[in-house]
Amino acid sequence: MIDIDPRGRVPEDLMKLLPGIILVILVLILGGTMAYTVDTEEIAVVTRFGRIVREEPPGLHFKFPMGIEQAYKVKTQRVLKEEFGFRTAQAGVRTQYSGRGYLEESLMLTGDLNVAVVEWIVQYRVDDPKAYLFRLRDPERTLRDVSEAMMRLVVGDHSVDEVLTIGREEIERDVQERLDERLRHYGAGIRIVTVKLQNVTPPEEVRPSFDEVNKAKQDMERMVNEAWQAYNERVPKAEGEKEKAVSEAMGYESERLNLAKGDANRFNAILAEYRKAPEVTRTRMYLEAMGDIYGKAKDKYIIDENARSILPLLQLGTDKSGEKK
Repeated sequence: MIDIDPRGRVPEDLMKLLPGIILVILVLILGGTMAYTVDTEEIAVVTRFGRIVREEPPGLHFKFPMGIEQAYKVKTQRVLKEEFGFRTAQAGVRTQYSGRGYLEESLMLTGDLNVAVVEWIVQYRVDDPKAYLFRLRDPERTLRDVSEAMMRLVVGDHSVDEVLTIGREEIERDVQERLDERLRHYGAGIRIVTVKLQNVTPPEEVRPSFDEVNKAKQDMERMVNEAWQAYNERVPKAEGEKEKAVSEAMGYESERLNLAKGDANRFNAILAEYRKAPEVTRTRMYLEAMGDIYGKAKDKYIIDENARSILPLLQLGTDKSGEKK
């Protein structure tokens, strides 16, 4: 235990410990200002008296103390995001957004002099830490201002229908290209990853009218699609029936022509034979005709042409069993 002199003099024991205490304090101060850690997603830019001297990768590093060297950490491996027209109030499984009070960002005039509320996000990554830290005074503010200017410029070149429906992808691509080109021109050290439209709606005051117009357009498209569907069903069927009828008619025509040609050729052949031997041909034709007739008859009776009263003998009213027909 160290005794204090009542006359205010420092004891000799305390004087002996004072250099050690001062040394420990200096070591703590220097150690706290010399050592620093860079996370895995970061790059540290080190300056000496305000001049950039090196970049440090992730890990434990040391620098000159007492403000001689300063280390500025930049997240280069993380995709950062800026929101326009809304803000994320609470992230999670069911993210909650706040869209109040940001109409000055999202209210835009379209190319056909209509008004739309456009909400979008810009995702970007820092690819040049030195330029990001020291080229612009406020790179985030510059990014927001240029993003809003580019979005208003591109939306002003499109109609309200394109902004609300079919032109969204083209607008996103155009804004991304223009924004990335402008930031590279400024040397901001930022590379744009994507621009994504989140929610594009008409103003609250005219939203019911826009909904009615969209419903009418959807009904029109549905009716047109149904008409095309009916057309695609009936026209091919009618074409098939037409082709079938034409094919059947052509087949019938060929059949009749061939039959007529065959009959004509057969008649010409018989005529030629008849001219050569009329009696023989006439007799042959008679016999062939009688052969066809007798071949179709069930019962045949041969009688003498001079016979009389033969009808009772034939029993024409009964069959072979004796029963009446």
